[in-house]
Amino acid sequence: MSLPRIHVLAGALVAPDGRVLVAQRPPGKHLAGGWEFPGGKRDPGESRTSALARELDEELGVRLEAARPLIRFTHEYPDRIVDLDVWRVDRWQGEPRGLDGQAIAWCAIGELDRQGLLPADRPIVTALDLPPLVAITGGAESPAMKASLRTPGPSLSQALAARAETLVAAGAGMVQLRSPSLDPGDLARAARDAAARCRAAGGRMVVNGFDPRLMDLLAEGAIDGLHVPSRYLETLARTGRPAGLIGASCHGPEELDRAAAAGADYAFLSPVRPTRSHPGAPALGWERFAQWIAPARMPVYALGGLGPGDLQSAWAAGAQGVAGIRGFEASANG
Repeated sequence: MSLPRIHVLAGALVAPDGRVLVAQRPPGKHLAGGWEFPGGKRDPGESRTSALARELDEELGVRLEAARPLIRFTHEYPDRIVDLDVWRVDRWQGEPRGLDGQAIAWCAIGELDRQGLLPADRPIVTALDLPPLVAITGGAESPAMKASLRTPGPSLSQALAARAETLVAAGAGMVQLRSPSLDPGDLARAARDAAARCRAAGGRMVVNGFDPRLMDLLAEGAIDGLHVPSRYLETLARTGRPAGLIGASCHGPEELDRAAAAGADYAFLSPVRPTRSHPGAPALGWERFAQWIAPARMPVYALGGLGPGDLQSAWAAGAQGVAGIRGFEASANG
């Protein structure tokens, strides 16, 4: 017997100070007492935005002004399957209040896990915490690194750290330090410096690799996370994920499933468009990208031939945001 499927629109109201509103399900309702992001069922024939606006008005007494897709995924309960369609709400009119008698609370994103959220809502916390733009540093072969290394003085390690800082200053909320040609020891040294400079500029740093020296840096808090190439996903699942932010590079639905099973917090899916670095790889296009990430219970970034200008298209396809190398180099170079 198949379970009933329900399409639920939910809104994560984000205040100017970064706190997020959550509501407690009142007595008599399914999963009463649990905390959730406010919302409810979409009516037949209703658009997604209309359903979201109606639910926020009925539950909180606010009028929706500005929202964008945040994350969409399915969650299976014993008696139903919920298609959770979550939007980030940055602007509304009115003061939120619990019109159904439900308690409401404003929480910092870092406090949400301690609020007693429903199990289905936990991927939403990760999506709220991650930035929309992730820049990837090219290795020694990238145009930006070649330009840096032509000037006297900096080593590749120093140039990578400086580049990471520049990318954050240009708008990337997180930088992935990636340099396949760099010795793992040199990469670890570059990562320590780059992470410090990224944090000082207001961003975060993850490092591409699965080397013990990088795990040591993560354990001591010197970097914010590791980004794991797909060939290491089975090892990650077998050994268990370390504490910290864990991302994964994926190229299809099977790898997205493996990344989720290994405990990844987010994934890159590529290539959305043709790229010079992988000229023979068939491009997904936005339609296939959206189809492949739909079942994923974690935020997924679009990668491959993209830059900050593609952010709206990525959000429309259900992505957390955009990741890239050359598109971000152009932005950082002004």
